[in-house]
Amino acid sequence: MNNEQSDYPYEPEFSIKQLLLDRVKDIKYVLQFKKSLALVLIIAAVSGFLFAWTWPYTYTAKLTFVIDDAKSSGSAGGLSSIASQFGFNLDGIGGASGVLAGDNVQELLKSQRLLKATLLTPYDSTGTFSLADQYAKVYKLDKKWLKYSTDGKAIRFPAGAKSYSRIQDSLLHEMSALIVGGEFGIAKTDKKLSFFEVNTTMRDERLAQLFCTRMIKQGTDFFIKTKTGRLRNNVDRLQHRADSIGIILNHKTFAAAAGNQALLDINPAYTSANASVDIRERDKIVLSTIFTETVKNLEASKTMLAQETPTVQIVDEPELPLKKNRLKYSGTMLLFMLGFSAVYAVYLIATRKDKLS
Repeated sequence: MNNEQSDYPYEPEFSIKQLLLDRVKDIKYVLQFKKSLALVLIIAAVSGFLFAWTWPYTYTAKLTFVIDDAKSSGSAGGLSSIASQFGFNLDGIGGASGVLAGDNVQELLKSQRLLKATLLTPYDSTGTFSLADQYAKVYKLDKKWLKYSTDGKAIRFPAGAKSYSRIQDSLLHEMSALIVGGEFGIAKTDKKLSFFEVNTTMRDERLAQLFCTRMIKQGTDFFIKTKTGRLRNNVDRLQHRADSIGIILNHKTFAAAAGNQALLDINPAYTSANASVDIRERDKIVLSTIFTETVKNLEASKTMLAQETPTVQIVDEPELPLKKNRLKYSGTMLLFMLGFSAVYAVYLIATRKDKLS
């Protein structure tokens, strides 16, 4: 029995106290190398200072807007406001619904379609140099992407082009991913309100301002167009019909007037002339009735369109100069010192264990 037990190594019981004592011993051992530790801290501080000094500046553009949707201001909207105080979200009840309802606006402004459309807007007065060109230039992506170029020149993204190559689309997608990954963000300032705050942080001041404002312009146009698309199409259809009927009614009115004038000079024995005038008068009355109903429906549709159209109001927009961001020297130096000292301490403890073994 004793022989069987000796075949297995002895495993001491786990003790938190012993674990803490071991760590204290490690710290005491590391503190024995005060000179080398001081040298590591000096090197870390210098490295942190140089890192903060060489790190490029960034600029933050902030824009605040509010969505005023007439349909969401009813009793259900009040119910949703009350429920939100207790942690419930009832935005889909009675108020705005569908893809563009409530918090979905935040996802809309991060969509690939709107990001691409914003990047392809002009950056300068020439109208050909786009925001995408400037972004690639500032972040040195144009040099990185030279390997994809077929002619050895930098790949450009001209604003207003009807179509783009597969390479251009792929690079635009890569730029969009970089922007959404940490340079562009949108959040609600308060869950009970419809205020949204957009932040854009980039290395170029004018680029950050233009991207922030134009991103909201693209989102606003898409939001309103999608929200009111069906009603707007109905208004356009009724307007075209009213214009067409109006033109025909004018012709019938002139024809009826000409027929009445002709009756004054015609022999009363010819009854067919009277019948022709009666037909023209009847057509005129029918067209007039149809025109009246069409105009009535048109005005009703315009009223519905006005009620359904949400208002996106810009509250605060970015103005130059923008907020300038840079790494703090003290914080960066402290972070580097902690990191370097931790790595050096692990190295000392690991080499001590190797020597002991």
